[in-house]
Amino acid sequence: MSAPAPITDEPGSFDGREPILQVRDLCVDFYVEGEWFPAAIDVTYDVRPGEVLAVVGESGSGKSQSSMSLLGLLPANGRATGSAKLDGNELIGMSSNRLRRVRGNDIAVIFQEPMTALNPVYSIGFQIVETLRNHFDLGPAAAKERALELLRLVEMPDPETRFHAYPHQLSGGQRQRAMIAQSLSCDPRLLIADEPTTALDVTVQAEILKLMRDLRNRIDSGIVLITHDMGVVADMADRIVVMRRGRIVESGDAKQIFANPQHPYTQELLAAVPHLGAHSTIEISEHERDHGGDTPLGQPVMVAENMVIEYPKRGRTPAFRAVDGVSLTINAGEVVGLVGESGSGKTTIGRAVVGLLPVTEGKLEIAGFDMVGATHKDLMPLRKQIGIVFQDPGSSLNPRLPIGESIGEPLMLHTGIKGSELDKRVESLLDQVELPRSMRNRYPHELSGGQRQRVGIARALSLEPKLLVADEPTSALDVSVQAHVLELFTDLQREHGFACLFISHDLAVVEMLSSRIAVMHHGKLVELGSAAQVVQSPKDPYTQRLIAAVPVPNPDEQKIRRERRDALLMQAAAEIEADEELEAQQLNVQPGERPTQGGPAGF
Repeated sequence: MSAPAPITDEPGSFDGREPILQVRDLCVDFYVEGEWFPAAIDVTYDVRPGEVLAVVGESGSGKSQSSMSLLGLLPANGRATGSAKLDGNELIGMSSNRLRRVRGNDIAVIFQEPMTALNPVYSIGFQIVETLRNHFDLGPAAAKERALELLRLVEMPDPETRFHAYPHQLSGGQRQRAMIAQSLSCDPRLLIADEPTTALDVTVQAEILKLMRDLRNRIDSGIVLITHDMGVVADMADRIVVMRRGRIVESGDAKQIFANPQHPYTQELLAAVPHLGAHSTIEISEHERDHGGDTPLGQPVMVAENMVIEYPKRGRTPAFRAVDGVSLTINAGEVVGLVGESGSGKTTIGRAVVGLLPVTEGKLEIAGFDMVGATHKDLMPLRKQIGIVFQDPGSSLNPRLPIGESIGEPLMLHTGIKGSELDKRVESLLDQVELPRSMRNRYPHELSGGQRQRVGIARALSLEPKLLVADEPTSALDVSVQAHVLELFTDLQREHGFACLFISHDLAVVEMLSSRIAVMHHGKLVELGSAAQVVQSPKDPYTQRLIAAVPVPNPDEQKIRRERRDALLMQAAAEIEADEELEAQQLNVQPGERPTQGGPAGF
């Protein structure tokens, strides 16, 4: 395989190269109930070798459907017209047999959710080998060696072991790496990345974006990046296409669009993006920088002291300590943000607070009630004091109940009110979350994601709780919808004065809402301080890496942040290497090795 042509990251460095993909007047329509409805209208753009073109817009803007039409992956009721040429070969109208050879070989796709895109009954290695042997004349041994080479290329940890692992045995970031390895197996000319980092933690997202930047240089492919995350766009994109209601409303160089957007919709989109640091520009005192700020005065609503939560032993699986010695207090009217990666224990704490998980050791009091050792019957009176807003409002609402009944159900069960009085309370709650009263008779599937989340908030506030647990309430929403929901949430919190534990991995959102931020890592609380102190002057090395990994919607600033994060990672790696060398000297073995204890090396 020949070495890829050298490219640079400077704007305009792709203009002199012939496009890989030329899309002209592409239209996508869907036939529903006897009528054609447009999903994409007159879409036109080019993608050159080594270039990243970001296609951005809200859900329903047509960005995904226009890209899937290039591969003939539209549903049975969909059609595509216009022109899309890959290296001069027309894709629209191409026969199924020819398209089958194009898929994977010339155009590859990285899907949003690898767990549903990967086959759960086959190992990762088998699926990559299968792709290779379908497109190339390779024997099993050669295909396996190439698959391992691809896993190393995407920096999969311990590729020889992961080769035999099944998708459910890998973390989200590892599954995404496996899918990228499979996508790159045939050295495609064009890579379509459809929301490749949406479901990932911010640190894993930073690793995947770094990997994609490196791969762009290695294989010189064009990349179409489909996303609504403007921080990711600032980190990756050379050019941007902005779509709204199926049409391209603005396109151009990434730096130009971020610095001087022309279309009102692009301006609204960028204005709605939370910007880390924008809400912590105030000066922090030396005392606050050193001690993390004082706890605000007020009646404590939640008190945790040296709290331990364990998942019990099951069969051969040993007990797992998910939360280890956490101490945290939340006062009336205060919002405390709880952040950390997946597996850090933040959602486990949220579930324990609402009584869905028992506390193994330590202390947990909610509104003066001792949660340790409490039975289901004991918890019943406490249900009125705690509300919870779930991450996915679609699955947390009963699909068989109209939303009016879903909101009124807690009121009827806990207060016994019925009839016209219940109707008035439900209508008042709909008014508070800014939903029309007429929506009370609609079902969850008839509402948009933002509207369903408003219903979830209204239901959680129906009993006027003293403490609200919000578990990733905006992670599944478009950026503009997220902005409206967060504004509504802030207004309701001020009006009702409830305490809130806001759980999220989006630090920019947490900073916007919270007075204090608590950082979790491997079950331990590693840092707690005011939002300004944690964002501006983090003390713990993990918090420093977490803050540095957050992408911001500014290409120039993001480049500086990326370099700072790389420096922090290099420093951490050097410290680990130094510790290993010291340990090796003490044990009298080579660095990275372990002394054997009566068995083969490595066991």
